Amino acid sequence: MPDKSSLSTNSKFQIQYEAQLNASQLEAVMATEGPMLVIAGAGSGKTRTLTYRVARLVEGGVAPSSILLLTFTRKAAQQMLQRATRLLDRRCENVAGGTFHSFGNLILRKYAGALGIHSNFAIFDRVDAEALISLLRKEITQTTKNRSLPRKHTLANIFSRAVNKMIPIDDVVYDDYPHLTDELESINSIFHSYKRYKSENNFFDFDDLLIYLLQLLRTHPDIRNRIASSYRYVMVDEYQDTNKIQAEILYLLTGDNNNIMVVGDDSQSIYAFRGANFRNIMKFPEMFPGTRIIALEENYRSVQPILNLTNIIIEQAKEKYSKNLFTRKSGGSVPVLVEAQDENDQSLFIVDKIQQLGRQGIELNQIAVLFRAGYHSFDLEIELSRAQLPFIKVGGFKFVESAHIKDVLAHLRVISNPKDRISWYRILLLIEKVGPATAQKIYNAVIGEASGYTGLLTVKSKAIAGAGLKRLKDLFSIIDTYALPLEKMAEAIIEYYLPILKDRYDDHPKRTKDLEQLLTIMERYNNLEQFLTDMALEPPNTAMGDTFTVETPADDRLVLSTIHSAKGLEWHTVFIIWALDGRFPSPHALHKEEDLEEELRLMYVAATRARENLYFTYPNQVYDRSLGIVLNSPSRFIDMMSDSILEKQSAGYRSGY
Repeated sequence: MPDKSSLSTNSKFQIQYEAQLNASQLEAVMATEGPMLVIAGAGSGKTRTLTYRVARLVEGGVAPSSILLLTFTRKAAQQMLQRATRLLDRRCENVAGGTFHSFGNLILRKYAGALGIHSNFAIFDRVDAEALISLLRKEITQTTKNRSLPRKHTLANIFSRAVNKMIPIDDVVYDDYPHLTDELESINSIFHSYKRYKSENNFFDFDDLLIYLLQLLRTHPDIRNRIASSYRYVMVDEYQDTNKIQAEILYLLTGDNNNIMVVGDDSQSIYAFRGANFRNIMKFPEMFPGTRIIALEENYRSVQPILNLTNIIIEQAKEKYSKNLFTRKSGGSVPVLVEAQDENDQSLFIVDKIQQLGRQGIELNQIAVLFRAGYHSFDLEIELSRAQLPFIKVGGFKFVESAHIKDVLAHLRVISNPKDRISWYRILLLIEKVGPATAQKIYNAVIGEASGYTGLLTVKSKAIAGAGLKRLKDLFSIIDTYALPLEKMAEAIIEYYLPILKDRYDDHPKRTKDLEQLLTIMERYNNLEQFLTDMALEPPNTAMGDTFTVETPADDRLVLSTIHSAKGLEWHTVFIIWALDGRFPSPHALHKEEDLEEELRLMYVAATRARENLYFTYPNQVYDRSLGIVLNSPSRFIDMMSDSILEKQSAGYRSGY
């Protein structure tokens, strides 16, 4: 074991730590003994600090295998160890680095027998887990004749959330899926069947790797001490994103030496919906008495005017570790708050500003538009396509690709073009007891009438039967009889479609909001064909998901992203749209202080993505149909800021066709 003094001097190191790190980073890297909490502000060199500390420990004589580096992705751990290797030498490759789940798998393979589990357990991935849940769901559906059970994806989310938060299934449903409370008995029954099946067949899902690791550490002190003594130094990245299970694992794992350093930023804790527990980072000094707290406040990303604003945003948090971000970069423009007349005015302003930036030499892939919810970008997507500005959308639904939007548009398409076979099939297959063969017969019969979509009303065929088809006929009859204008036509179709939506999608409350947004867009149009033409504008082909990676430098596309998907990234210019009170923060967050605090942190994360330019935009006079009120104020998180911190402008565009 190396002498502690050798770990606290810089004289014998080949790496010039003092020259390559700022004062706070250096303190975090050079301090080695006891618990440490590094509060790493946005853009403050968190990864650099962890990387240099790994090299520092190894160079100081610590055995690499006795250093444990836990991250949230395998890629993050690999990159840090590769960088440490380049800094020092190949000894750093032998540091134990990986995710919590991979660490759990490693330990359980060795000690599973102590829990009465075979060490050759098989691990379910998410697809496997959902397949099993689907099988169990089908069994209970056949027994109870209950056709309204949540889908497999929703059930998997509920189960995982309950496990990671260490709370009952009932609490998850009441808090996050209140429209499913009538199904609680069946949901719990499926959950217990799911756990029993896994146990009987020696299967683990990802959550089990943490659950059983925690059980092992809790119930077998001898094994816990053996594991803890193997790792003299434990480091954890993104600690603000840990859940309750992970925090307790770390507490039990560190043993008597308490040489644990966690790095994170309470101000960027935005994943409560995935089970992350904000209390972990706040209570770390209580869990580990004698904790040294180091704040990384020098920002290497943004100009000072942006940091002035983000400092004010996060200062509003009721519970936080205070920090004041600063930079040595000079210059920079004051962030701007833009008031638009309506949503389309907001979109037109952004399109024009992006075109201006392009003329100034700013590439599209250095510009991002961030939003609270996926549907917030729908109108903007239309205007970007009209202006032939290519974009990639990350997180949420892409407007013209989301299934429920396509369902509603299909009804409009058969009205516009009764020979649109694809759209006829889509709307007919939504109806219970109508399969492909029946849909073909109905389509042929309607086309044979040669009277447009109203042919469904007059066709004589045995295929035209059933309550579902009668509802569709009634819808078309109303539209035809009263010659409804476009907006009213859409309202009638959505009213018809809502029961189908509720039957097909467990997240129907969220999707209903998307349909309200569609109605808002349609209010600008008087002509059905023009509306459908705009909807058909081909967006760039792109995959969507929870993470984002710039494909190549030549991939010159604007980035549209939910804020959750943008965390950890940065752009030259950032637009934060729908910065409207009642949209950001969202209405449901107003009822719980902890939810409102997370929304505040979400705004902070969004604003700290910008390097040079930052714009907030909001449409004025927005009527919220579900709340029955008009929304017309900027987000409370940025409202009332002085002009020296946030410049106020009007968009100044006119919408309408």
